[in-house]
Amino acid sequence: MEDVLAGLGGTWTFRSETLTITPGQRGAPRLVAALGERVVPYAALADVTLTRGRRRTVVLRVVPRQGADPVLTAAAGQLKASADPFRLVLPAAKETLADYYADELRAALTGRDPADRFLIAAPPVPRAFKGWDGAASFDGDAVTFTWFWSGASAAKYAAGDQRYRVTDLDGVEWHAPEGASGSLRLKLRGRRMPSDPNKDPASVTFSLGWGATHHSLPFAAAVLAAIPSPSPAASAPSRRPQASVDRGLQVAELIAKLGELRDAGVLSEEEFQAKKAELLSRI
Repeated sequence: MEDVLAGLGGTWTFRSETLTITPGQRGAPRLVAALGERVVPYAALADVTLTRGRRRTVVLRVVPRQGADPVLTAAAGQLKASADPFRLVLPAAKETLADYYADELRAALTGRDPADRFLIAAPPVPRAFKGWDGAASFDGDAVTFTWFWSGASAAKYAAGDQRYRVTDLDGVEWHAPEGASGSLRLKLRGRRMPSDPNKDPASVTFSLGWGATHHSLPFAAAVLAAIPSPSPAASAPSRRPQASVDRGLQVAELIAKLGELRDAGVLSEEEFQAKKAELLSRI
């Protein structure tokens, strides 16, 4: 499968193991255009849908597995359908063709379980955007907030410009710009997040066009993807060393044999209990 399906505002290229989403020069939603070309492994997808759209169109949509895409993870369900980067709007005349590709995609899916890591590449860095109270930049290693005198609160000005390394972060919270609200907030390890982003020096707020989705969401996704995951040794439950486990199994087998000797009358109950206690002390 290596074909190109052209839609209104972009094209999808189907290859043997990946789908490449390429925004068009005209007509692409702002977020799709800002994200640029994205390669989506079929292993990152959970579902495929084909529905009727508006004005004699059909909409082909792929649904990433939960946790597979840093952009959707950062968005946390706040994106409007029109801004969904995983939908392709097609003329109704291409419905039969779209249905064929939908079936081909479904056949290529490998599972729907949540992903344990990002399977789709994050937006590239460096990145920057302007919020209402400050400018945010990210170089791949640290996030820098530079406050604007016209919008920053006294609390932020008192704290001064901020720089946060990704190794000090637990996560990112992106709140969609709706009217005169919205924010990008960094979750610092070991710190309780203040309730008001206007007073939090680890947050930049949005308002009146500042911090638009197509600028701030790719930024949030890039930061989120750069935060180191906990090491398997730190997150996994503690386990007994294999040698200790093997020794325990050997002792259990010996105790079982002693129990057989007791039941056969070869050992008394007192002898059995004494020998059992001795064996258990070796574990």
